[in-house]
Amino acid sequence: MEWEDEAFVLSARVHGETGAIVELLTQDRGKFAAHVSGAASRRMKPFLQAGAKVIARYRARMSDQLGAATLEPIGEGPSSLFDEPLALSGLSAAAAVAAGALPEREAHPGAFHALEALITALAIPEIWPAVYVRFEAGLLQDLGFGLDLSKCAATGSLDDLVYISPRTGRAVSRAAGAPYHDKLLPLPPFMLSAQGGLAEGDVGAGLDITGHFLEQFVFHPLNKPLPPARVWLLDRLGEAGRL
Repeated sequence: MEWEDEAFVLSARVHGETGAIVELLTQDRGKFAAHVSGAASRRMKPFLQAGAKVIARYRARMSDQLGAATLEPIGEGPSSLFDEPLALSGLSAAAAVAAGALPEREAHPGAFHALEALITALAIPEIWPAVYVRFEAGLLQDLGFGLDLSKCAATGSLDDLVYISPRTGRAVSRAAGAPYHDKLLPLPPFMLSAQGGLAEGDVGAGLDITGHFLEQFVFHPLNKPLPPARVWLLDRLGEAGRL
């Protein structure tokens, strides 16, 4: 089995004296793990960081075996964010969520492109937390658990959608949700439209929504909690006043 593809590094763990098992999110083949030789070298360490974009060349004797890969960096990778610890926290959380949520060897190009869009946005402090929320919403969509924000679940109304049902992931209008508002999740406007502005509390509300459905539909069935990096991101955004 051989292939070549663009990929983002999701994680790397030491294997042997100089190698590593690297988890990749590829553009066309989904999540793949591979053994990478020489991973401990100074030359390779920078592009084995979570979020590094690479050309991966993979080879395995049999399709169901762990194969070996060589990696060639594309661009400067996450090193450009080393002076932005909050953005690095966002990148670490995204990589951990993708690594934990995506199945092995199943194509998810939507997840690849959502991660790519987030990594591009990380250079813009004003917008990336909202893009992070959209990344998680896109991941849910790609896994078959997309949120339905098109109309009110109760009335079919297209207007004044301000809640989302924590049970179904469907939007609810202000009027229909008023009697049950304490049982619904607030729906920030930016999740309805790319042009929606950000108000205080919107990012936190968005992260509450995507975190709830990732737990309910993805991680709980796998007997996993949300990744610690995702929990820490919420804490750090709160400390920075960015929720």
